[in-house]
Amino acid sequence: MQVIKYVFQPHGDARGQLIALEELRDIPFRIRRVYYMYDTGEGVVRGKHAHKSLEQILVCIHGSCKVRLDNGQEQKIVPLEKPYEGLYVGSNMWREMFDFSPDAVLMVLASELYDEADYVRSYEDFLNMVQESKNANEEQG
Repeated sequence: MQVIKYVFQPHGDARGQLIALEELRDIPFRIRRVYYMYDTGEGVVRGKHAHKSLEQILVCIHGSCKVRLDNGQEQKIVPLEKPYEGLYVGSNMWREMFDFSPDAVLMVLASELYDEADYVRSYEDFLNMVQESKNANEEQG
């Protein structure tokens, strides 16, 4: 499994730092929705789902957290600790965000508006979807 992290260009001086993000330039898709999580309690795991077509970039703009990525065959844990790093999470990828620092703010840039039909909320359903996709690719190739 390939983990794709973007390092965004900070611009700053004695006054502080600034990160500017532009769709189709710094972000590989059109940004249709932005949301963020904060005040996440100790021991809480967020996410626990996959998307059928949505793409996302996760940026921990304050504090830190970890993201478990799972493509149905392998898992990787990716720390997010710098406000200038973004983690790309594509479709058909199970994600769980956890180990939030008390001050963590996790911002998510999404390629589509909210659509409940795009969510796969059961891990078993996710594994079935991955297997069906693999079988379809093998039949084509």
